[in-house]
Amino acid sequence: MMTAEQVIPIVRIFDYQKTVEFYVDWLGFEIVWEHHFEENTPVYMEVKKNNIILHLSEHHGDGTPGSRIFILGEGVPEYHKELLDKKYKYNRPGLEKTFYDTVSFTVDDPFGNKIIFNEKFDEEKHKDLEFYSIH
Repeated sequence: MMTAEQVIPIVRIFDYQKTVEFYVDWLGFEIVWEHHFEENTPVYMEVKKNNIILHLSEHHGDGTPGSRIFILGEGVPEYHKELLDKKYKYNRPGLEKTFYDTVSFTVDDPFGNKIIFNEKFDEEKHKDLEFYSIH
């Protein structure tokens, strides 16, 4: 039986500086490595935040703009507050309680991709959260 050691989404990007501004400066990912086949060619890079790893690619055909990445984990409300406190010009995500019983927020990257951060809803742990939607 096949088992996965890790699943790493490949996300299409178009602009290196906007990628760094969004994924590194705002979301807090670190660049693990970058690859170019030669000078002045598209970048293919790995970014990481804790155990979340994404591959970001400027290469035509590597991923489709408008993709969604669903992440399930812990600390979502705290991470949401941390991001709002940075007052990033292009995203002000709302914290929601979803129909599938999570606390969730969605960020839109500069290339039309969406990352949906989720934490299983816990009545006691999340009782004081204020759910709202700012876009």
